[in-house]
Amino acid sequence: MMMYLTLNNGMVIPQIGTGTNTYGKENKDFYGVINGDTKELISAFDLGYRHIDTAIYYRNESVIGDAVEAYPLDRSEFFITSKIPEKEEFSSTDTLVRKNIALSLKALQTDYIDLYLMHFPLESLEENLRVWRVLEEAVDKKQIRSIGVSNFNEEQLGYLLEHARIKPTVNQFLSYPGHEQSALIEYCQSHGVAAEAYQSLTKVTDEAKKILSDIGAKYDKKWNQVILNYQVNKSIIVIPKSHNPVNQASNIDIFDFELSEEDIERIKNI
Repeated sequence: MMMYLTLNNGMVIPQIGTGTNTYGKENKDFYGVINGDTKELISAFDLGYRHIDTAIYYRNESVIGDAVEAYPLDRSEFFITSKIPEKEEFSSTDTLVRKNIALSLKALQTDYIDLYLMHFPLESLEENLRVWRVLEEAVDKKQIRSIGVSNFNEEQLGYLLEHARIKPTVNQFLSYPGHEQSALIEYCQSHGVAAEAYQSLTKVTDEAKKILSDIGAKYDKKWNQVILNYQVNKSIIVIPKSHNPVNQASNIDIFDFELSEEDIERIKNI
């Protein structure tokens, strides 16, 4: 089973995806040499993951492209997200933005990217809008189907909402129990922008894990499953990541229980 959200442009996105920032790299290291290994992705696909989150910063778009190309499903069955960096060598001119979109398409071996995000805000609201205009152009050309942002605060997102021709579909940001960013989530959702959480599991404290494990015991679920269930039922998109097929399976097995209001409040108060 999978839950889906409909974005403000009518596109449907799986609410759980897989992060990939250490996939296809030696020693599972973010900075490791790309070795082209697709086994984690193939494992995720076998378990039912269809939403894949990558980025130019990760240097592994080609690994995602290879895995999707090799898997016995049509490209249309997958939802691929990538991101353009804010650094000068990627985004300082419109020509560079266009060039890097083309490079993402080539690396991913695809005619279109489902969702393309500005990975971090640039130095000014006006510069964010300038890059955004080029992303809008790529939507017009059907190179990208949805555009959004990552790590934008309310002011930065609000400026785009006010000035953009094509409304951002997603804001992806750090969110986990103890650092939920509920105000930002509410702001996004109240303006029709989907909130997407990254590092939902990796920064959780041991103390929080004990509370979450206690909650999970009532439902025969683990602490990670409690977090992800909590988030998806708040209409948040989540992109957990694991190199371990057992943990990959655990992270996607979250749709068969419903947290009580009491347990929801306990999680909110972590």
